[in-house]
Amino acid sequence: MDPRMQVSSSNGHGTSSAPHVDSKLELFGFDSLVNILGLKSMAGESAQVPASPTDGEAVGITIGRPKETDPKLGTMMGVFVPCLQNILGIIYYIRFTWIVGMGGIWQSLVLCAFCGACTFLTGISLSAIATNGAMKGGGPYYLIGRALGPEVGVSIGLCFFLGNAVAGAMYVLGAVETFLDAVPSAGFFQEKVTVIDNAVGSATTISTPSLHDLQIYGVIVTILLCFIVFGGVKIINKVAPAFLIPVLFSILCIYIGVLNAPKLNASKGITGLSMATLRDNWSAEYQRTNNAGVPDPNGSIYWDFNTLLGLFFPAVTGIMAGSNRSASLKDTQRSIPIGTLNATLLTTVMYILSVFLFGALATREELLTDRLLTATVAWPAPAVIYIGIILSTLGAALQSLTGAPRLLAAIANDDILPVLNYFKAYEGSEPHVATLFTSFICIGCVVIGNLDLITPTITMFFLLCYAGVNLSCFLLDLLDAPSWRPRWKLHHWSLSLIGALLCIVIMFMISWAFTVVSLALASLIYYYVSLKGKAGDWGDGFKSAYFQLALRSLRSLGANQVHPKNWYPIPLIFCRPWGKLPENVPCHPKLADFANFMKKKGRGMSIFVSIIDGDYHESAEDAKTACRHLSTYIDYKRCEGVAEIIVAPSMSDGFRSIVQTMGLGNLKPNIVVMRYPEIWRHENLTQIPSTFVGIINDCIIANKAVVTVKGLDEWPNEYQRQYGTIDLYWIVRDGGLMLLLSQLLLTKDSFESCKIQVFCIAEEDNEAEELKADVKKFLYDLRMRAEVIVITMKSFEAHVENGGGSWKDDPQEAFTNAQRRIGVYLSELKETAQTEGRPLMEGGKQVVVNEQKVDKFLYTMLKLNATILKHSRMAAVVLVSLPAPPLNHPAYCYMEYMDLLVENVPRMLIVRGYRRDVVTLFT
Repeated sequence: MDPRMQVSSSNGHGTSSAPHVDSKLELFGFDSLVNILGLKSMAGESAQVPASPTDGEAVGITIGRPKETDPKLGTMMGVFVPCLQNILGIIYYIRFTWIVGMGGIWQSLVLCAFCGACTFLTGISLSAIATNGAMKGGGPYYLIGRALGPEVGVSIGLCFFLGNAVAGAMYVLGAVETFLDAVPSAGFFQEKVTVIDNAVGSATTISTPSLHDLQIYGVIVTILLCFIVFGGVKIINKVAPAFLIPVLFSILCIYIGVLNAPKLNASKGITGLSMATLRDNWSAEYQRTNNAGVPDPNGSIYWDFNTLLGLFFPAVTGIMAGSNRSASLKDTQRSIPIGTLNATLLTTVMYILSVFLFGALATREELLTDRLLTATVAWPAPAVIYIGIILSTLGAALQSLTGAPRLLAAIANDDILPVLNYFKAYEGSEPHVATLFTSFICIGCVVIGNLDLITPTITMFFLLCYAGVNLSCFLLDLLDAPSWRPRWKLHHWSLSLIGALLCIVIMFMISWAFTVVSLALASLIYYYVSLKGKAGDWGDGFKSAYFQLALRSLRSLGANQVHPKNWYPIPLIFCRPWGKLPENVPCHPKLADFANFMKKKGRGMSIFVSIIDGDYHESAEDAKTACRHLSTYIDYKRCEGVAEIIVAPSMSDGFRSIVQTMGLGNLKPNIVVMRYPEIWRHENLTQIPSTFVGIINDCIIANKAVVTVKGLDEWPNEYQRQYGTIDLYWIVRDGGLMLLLSQLLLTKDSFESCKIQVFCIAEEDNEAEELKADVKKFLYDLRMRAEVIVITMKSFEAHVENGGGSWKDDPQEAFTNAQRRIGVYLSELKETAQTEGRPLMEGGKQVVVNEQKVDKFLYTMLKLNATILKHSRMAAVVLVSLPAPPLNHPAYCYMEYMDLLVENVPRMLIVRGYRRDVVTLFT
């Protein structure tokens, strides 16, 4: 039975369970479509689809409800609540009132709107990508990597991992700073700062947390959190929802306290909601502060809108929290857009409202000096805010220390970067190594101890990730590939472009130095991944862009001939040699080296072709295997090219198909490169000559140039430097191809020390000087430096008129032996023809033999060979014109002519151009 028609069941149902259905579908060679798609058994387990399927992997398709092992989350608890919990963090509690005091109300409003627009546009792009298909683990890394390719995905993913790891340190420092503000006696080191009010002329002494206390407590808290993370993610997931309740309750207490302010015995700076206070705080008042953010005329930090932007932006991050939990969502394509965008809009509105409330609540001095003004005004007591801040920041720190290792493990599990193999985590296991590595990074940032120095670093990494998401959506939306069908329709490529530009602008506004460092880090990772990373074909947008650009370029080129100024060699490398390949490789190694020599600075493309004799249906799998081996070998030899394997009844038939169909439009191969069959006399006296001549004739009919390499085994590689000359024996007009090849050879290190000599053949002495002058002028106009030598060689007719004359230094013995072998061969052909009563035939084709022409051809080749040996015996390489095979002439005779031409010449390129110019005189 034909193996294609064998029936197989994809879900374990035997054929006996549905004999009637199987008998109907037997003709199609498939099991029941109902069984295959899982529509008949809805409770069947879904097949796991690999992240980046490779050749040979079977990708299962399952429609229906998969077996659920864990309860799935909806939009509220799966996306909205995590995003809200990550966005509402430490910055709002202990820095937002300070930001309003420093930047004033109107610049704070601009700040909130600016950052909110950035995250909202990013949320739109995220929604579009997330609704274009199923999502796996890895969050933004998965989205960006599948949209822009593994190199971009890994580079931005690692930066996002660093951002999350550093964010964990920020949350820890926030919790510790809040604790030390609430309980000053807990500090080991006391630090006090005197604040001078220039308007009143009074001085106030306030205590601030010491840097050393922040470091000590921060390291201890980080170590404790790491132990909890090592305990497992299940414990964290159970307590995570409880962390949001203190956050929401504390925010409610803040609003109630603001409306009831001022309290009894409240500071004079807390005026309650007042229009006068609102007007006083409307404008900005930037000034110097110390490292703790307390105003100090001698402080080391001067604040402006850009630095304020870097401090505030972490307060709007966290929109990726829902996409990070995509594996736990019931419906990712519905929950991620609704939950993410609603959380972004809600927090942005809350920030804008808080700007007005805080700006009208207290004086500027109070806003700048009271680091926990939110706790001071909160109802019913500051302890509520302290507890809320500590619990929310510790919960956020736990989320960062839990999510960052899993992001690193997801990057490692894709097996793109071998150096990350240490961080791999098997399915169902905890990424302990990645968690330990994240802990070291977090502790290192905690040792810095300055919250205001850490937040710009986090900002850069998050902005880089957001820019990557926007660029991914922009590219996918602009290309509009058939697979780009997002369910989220409220998007447009212009919005994604604005979002990406907004992210980049914010990065440079915050700090051009940090921006350059973050971009340089991402670029270094990208370059390292492109060099050391393993190939991962995820159908990314860049490949789609390349494909569409290639299609547009191909259409723009049209079918007209390319101008000589824009002509590039596109060689068709005929890999199948005459004889066995060395070391059992799919292509002669020196043939691959020669293909690289035909390109200028690596530009261009080669097509490596081999032919398998046989029937296509029987040898199709062998051809695929051979094509993979050839492609691997091309990459190993660092050749810019593609591999093609053709199955044909014979080599001649296969090549004839190739030369007619290979390529598209103006991107068809224009030069056929093959090895000269030096072994033909020892291997096959009839088949090889017939095939070789047939290939040349096919190239002439198809208007393809031909380059035949003699002495291929002696061809130098890129490390073998050659000295001497490159000699061109320019006999017939070839469109300048021979001149172009010599110039391409000079661009390579192996031949850069050589000089070019052009030999021109003249039949009479009086033609020599005129020919030399014309060739010199032609080469000068072509900007080619070469020595021109004119050689006089008498024609065969002149030789006959002189009665044969003296051969002088010419090897008459070679001529005589060739005549004798041709005579024997023709006698056998004539005898066979007479016996069978048919015309003179060779290879199934009728041939005509003119013995006078045979002698003429032998004489011409002999004289040309003698001339080459006389003038070019020490040349690095000799280029000579390839004579066209005479029509209806025996192929055996042509091979005898060619053998006379190449005899005793160690390295030769036999070149035949085609009916067009490849060089031009004009600019």
